[in-house]
Order: sequence, then C-alpha cells, then structure tokens
Amino acid sequence: MSLVSDTLPYLDSSLTTAERVTDLLARMTLEEKIGQMLQLDARGDLDDAVLRRHVGSILHTSPERIVQANELTARTRLRIPLLVAEDCIHGHSFWPGATIFPTQLGLAASWDAELLERVARVTAVEVAATGIHWTFSPVLCIARDLRWGRVNETFGEDPFLIGELAAAMVRGYQGSGLADETAILATAKHFAGYSETQGGRDASEADISRRKLRSWFLPPFEKVAREGCRTFMLGYQSMDGVPITVNEWLLTDVLKGEWGYTGTLVTDWDNVGRMVWEQHVQPDDTHAAAAAVRAGNDMIMTTPRFFEGALEAVRSGMLPPDAFDDAVARNLTLKFDLGLFENPRLPQPGLEKIVGAPAHATLNLEAARRSIVLLENDGTLPLPPRAASIAVVGPLADDAQFQLGDWAGGSGQVDWLDAQPRELITTVLDGIRDLAPAGSTITHVRGADILTMQPDPAGATFPDGQPRPPIVHPCLPDEAMIAEAVQAATAADVVVAVVGDHIELVGEGRSTATLELIGGQNALLDALIATGTPVVVVLLASKPLVLPTSVHAAAGVLWIANPGMQGGRALAEILFGEVEPAGRLPISFARHAGQLPVYYNRVRGQHGDRYADLTQSPTWAFGQGRSYTTVEYTDLVLARTEVAVTDALVAEVTVRNTGTRPVRETVQLYVRDEITSVSWAEKELKAYRQVDVAPGASARVRIELPVAECTIVDAAGRRVVEPGAFHALVGASSRDEDLLAAEFTVTG
Repeated sequence: MSLVSDTLPYLDSSLTTAERVTDLLARMTLEEKIGQMLQLDARGDLDDAVLRRHVGSILHTSPERIVQANELTARTRLRIPLLVAEDCIHGHSFWPGATIFPTQLGLAASWDAELLERVARVTAVEVAATGIHWTFSPVLCIARDLRWGRVNETFGEDPFLIGELAAAMVRGYQGSGLADETAILATAKHFAGYSETQGGRDASEADISRRKLRSWFLPPFEKVAREGCRTFMLGYQSMDGVPITVNEWLLTDVLKGEWGYTGTLVTDWDNVGRMVWEQHVQPDDTHAAAAAVRAGNDMIMTTPRFFEGALEAVRSGMLPPDAFDDAVARNLTLKFDLGLFENPRLPQPGLEKIVGAPAHATLNLEAARRSIVLLENDGTLPLPPRAASIAVVGPLADDAQFQLGDWAGGSGQVDWLDAQPRELITTVLDGIRDLAPAGSTITHVRGADILTMQPDPAGATFPDGQPRPPIVHPCLPDEAMIAEAVQAATAADVVVAVVGDHIELVGEGRSTATLELIGGQNALLDALIATGTPVVVVLLASKPLVLPTSVHAAAGVLWIANPGMQGGRALAEILFGEVEPAGRLPISFARHAGQLPVYYNRVRGQHGDRYADLTQSPTWAFGQGRSYTTVEYTDLVLARTEVAVTDALVAEVTVRNTGTRPVRETVQLYVRDEITSVSWAEKELKAYRQVDVAPGASARVRIELPVAECTIVDAAGRRVVEPGAFHALVGASSRDEDLLAAEFTVTG
C-alpha cells in the first residue's frame, strides 16, 4: 500500500514549484526539515542517513549505492527524493570509463568559452545518465600562490577569464533548464577568497580586505550568479576571523542582498563541524548548527551531528522551529525543478552507449589539443616527417592515471574506483608510438623516480575521519637510471623528456613548500641536455613549476597540465606537426617560489622593480604561448579616442601571419587606467578574440568593449569608472613588450 496518496498537492506535477513546495513544507516534521538540510557521504550508513536522519542529499555514491539509497527513500513517510551529488570536476570523475577531460587549468589554456561549454555539456550528459544530479563545479578561485595544492582546479589568475570560462561551464552543465533530463546542477565554488592562502597552505585564514574581495575575487562569482548558477559552495577558510560558513556580510549582504541571489548554498566538507573541532569558534555542535542556520546555509555537507545539534538548538530556544523553512524550501525547489518527484533519475539502461561515447572522446581530443601550450621552440618543432630515432624519457611518459590529474578515478577520493580503464588512455609514449613516421625507432627509458610515501606520524585520519595524506619523500637521483637515459639520448635524433609533479603533490591538504621538480628529475634533465641531442621538455604538471636552468638550452618546452585521456595523442599530433599549438597561459610561471605571488595584474607602487638577487618577472607570463609560425601585430586604431561611460570602446588591430604555417591567434585587450583615486592594477584583461590566419595572410581584428567595464573599486568599496586618461593595450600576451598601446579618454 502506498504510504502517501498520489492526490496530495505536492505530488501534483500540474502545480507550480512554489505551490508544491508550500504544500510539502507544511506537512514536514521538524526532524524531516532538518534532515533535508543535511548531505551525507553515501559510503557511510545509508540506513541511518535516510531512515533516521531524513537526509536530503548524498554524495560519493557508487553505482550500487545510488539504487540502494533510492530504495530506502521509498520507505520514508513523504518519499522526498534525494539529491545525488558528486565532484565531477573535469568529467565524470568516479565512474568507470567516463570521459575525463583536461583539468580545469588545462582547459583554461584554450581561452575558449564555447569549447568549455561543450565540455560541460558532455559531462552533464554522462553524469545525468548515471543517476547523479549535482556537480561541485566549476571552481572560480583565483590562483595566485602556486604552492597551493588546488591550483589545478582553477581557471588561473585572471578574474575576467575566470568569469567567462566559468559562466560557459554553468551553461553547459545546466543546459536548457533543469527540466531537461541531461541537465545537472552547477556549483560555483569556493565562495569566496578561499585561494588567498597564507604560505600556500590549503584552507588557511585568508588575509583579505573587503575592498580586495570586491576588486578581484567577487566579480567572477557575481557573473555566474547572474548567469543562473543554481548553487554556491562556501570556502573552508576564515576571513577577518569569521568562517565563510557564518560570514553574514558575504552571504547575506553581498550574495543575497546586493546580487539578489536566490539559489542554494552548500557548505564544503564538514565546514560546520570544523568550526568546533578545528577553528574553535563554536563550543559544540548545537551552537555550530544554530550559527550555520542563522547565516543562511541551505545544505550542510558531511556534518552528521548537525542533525542532533539543530534539534537541540530548537529545544534550548537558540532557534525557533521555523528557522529551517527558507533553507528547506530552496532545497525542495531544486528537487521539484529537476522533476525528481516524478522521475528520481536513477542510472539509465544502456549506460555503456552514453558514458565514454565515441563523440565524447572526439571532443576530449579537441580539448586536449587546445590545452597544450608551447612555451619555447628553437626550431626543432615540429619534428620532421621522416623516420627518426626518438628517445622518450621520464617518469611520466607512460603514467596513464596521473595524466588524468586529480578528481579522476585513480586520485584517491573514493573507494570503489582505483583507476580509469588503461585502454581508454593514450599516454605520451602511446601517442608518439602511434604517430611517429614509419620506420622510426622509439626507445622508452624512465630515467628517474619522483617520490616515495610514508604514513603521517600524526595518524591515518583527521579528527573528522577524513584520511590524512601520507608524507612525501623525494627520491634521490639514481646514477644507473640516468646513465641508461643518457645512453638512449646519445643514440637518438631527438629526446622527448616528460617530467612534472604527481598525484601525491596535488589536491586538498597537499600544498607544496617549493615549486621545483622533485626526485631525480632535475638531474635527469641536466644530463639529457648535456648530451647535445635536442631535448624537448614536456611538463606534465598540475600547475606551473620551476624548471632547472639547464632547460634554457632545451630545444623546446611544452606545458600540457593534466591533459586527460586523449592527452598523449594530442601532444604527439603537435610534436609531429599534424596540429598547430594554440594554447595560451591562463597563469604565470614563477622563476622561483620566493617570487610568489607572481601574477600580471599586480597593484602599482613599490620601491624598485626587482629583488636584489632576482628579477620579479616570471619565466612565462599570463597570456603567453608560441605557435609554429610568426605573428606580427600592427596598426592599432581606436574608433574614438574620447568616450563616455555609456559608450563602447572599439579597437581594431591588424594581425599578420608572417610564417609558413597556419595559426589560431588569441588577440588580447588589456586596459590601463592612468590615474586612479586609489592604488590599482597596472593593467587588466578586459576582452579577447581568437582568429585563424593562414600563412602570409592578415586579419583585421575588431574588439568592442563597453566603457562601463573600465572600472576600479574605490576607497569606499564602490565599483566605478573614473573619468580621465586610459590606454588600450592589444597584443599576444600580458607582457608589455607584446602589446601595442593606444590612448583614450573617458569623459565625465
């Protein structure tokens, strides 16, 4: 017998979402309301979560547990469906055989919002088919301290580029609307300032002013809020001593007040519990629960004792019984808008035809090609089309799982998937073997090891039960391994040396004190380059690293981030000239960790322009990237040099391909406000255009920018356009020497 009559209003799909929410909310007990605010790890006790705590959402669900949780939900009094969530960061992270794209930082090197929208759309199609409704992506954090372990999850260092790419992914995830069964909920995270860490340490106090937040950290979030991103996730950290979870200025005044955001707020992992056991700003679970509810949180991630704490907060008078109604209403709204009461969207039959579909692999290859950045080339690349002896050297040349990066199946966050299927991954070695000209000889030598691991003496888990990462110990250079690599290099026509970091150095709680290659990798590169054989260095690394000085003599350098399943093929296509390199850096490369933070839009005003012992300039700067041709920028002209705030600035520049190969050029427009009422950045990216130019041809590129975008944040925290003199800077990267300048004036 049905426990609930199908004539009840909240089960009537002909009613509006608001009407159904109102009816259901009125029928719920206090315990059921509190439970709907709770999201628990599905790897725990599902019976307890669903039947006793009335949980509203689960995450980290294996295929079997999605079905099991749904069966339990059918036994509850009101049969409210679960929201099933997962960290699908650059593909369906923890589903066997899913399409794993380049990491978010790698995707950002494409500077192509339309491409990222298609990537998110494919991800949503695969995720939705497997019974998951909600992804905790995209990440809108600004990466400034490269030691931080989560740089790979960001779109880089620039707020404008972050906003453009994040908004595209939101559109891709959420599709034409949540009623579309291939749509999933997007999450903008981590709101806000989480990446502004102390010493690169993950989740440390963010020493950041409200004006600085408004200047650079909030604009990408405001863009996706207005784009319709249905959920926001809150950062782990405190700011001005107040955990983001209870930061009423940020959550209430700015997000919900100034921006009018009506979506759902979810805490990050045990943020509410961390206020008790780690940050020590709440004395117990009851006070922590009450504070979280009062601050406007809607979904409490993996703090099981929020249930008991919230109940006690009501019993003791700290919260009124209706304190949960607004949050529960927002959570139920998502479920009704997704249509989960009519269709809980369980794993679909015929999944194997959807997850990892051939068309998805084709898009993955396109994304991998566009993610690769050519940083240096002495003319050795592309490799000639004749047979050659190629030595493929390095500990990462055939490392299939790390090539995928973090959040990818083999990265350790879940217990039901150790790795993605090897046959779906093309490593660098695979790609070179597959695409090398007929008759070529391919030799593979490891050459160096990177690291070993030892348990942390502090214990296997943190106080909240999460695993504590083991301690990394760099391997020493191995003379025999290096000698074998040198022998292979000496006998080869060219060396492809694949070096970088590894998964144990990447992710939450895995920040690094240095940026240098660890283990025997520096010694290996030194020895290979000393042979005199041309060495192409391939940096397979989650984030910008510092390479040894010997690399100045390398034949070429490419950064491929973590390029996903098709990364090895994409790289080989570029090495052999079948595809033109088109990636541009979304983030700057430091010369030394002591330069940090190093980013292009630094605020003006300091004594001198260098360190006493080192330049302040990065090795490679934001926006840089080479092609297999040469490109010349000339004749920058502004349609008008005197404009009002209500006008558009129109710039035109000629881009000429002066070489012999085609190019996709990323034309970048920066703006410099010459005199500002408060200190401000020297220049800021405001627009860009990508243009394909054939050998010997030229293109006249037009970029239109609303003058209203030429803002600063003044001393009162207001975003304004100040009249006066400006420069439009147009060119191939953020470096001054790559930019043409044209002056314009904004009138009052």
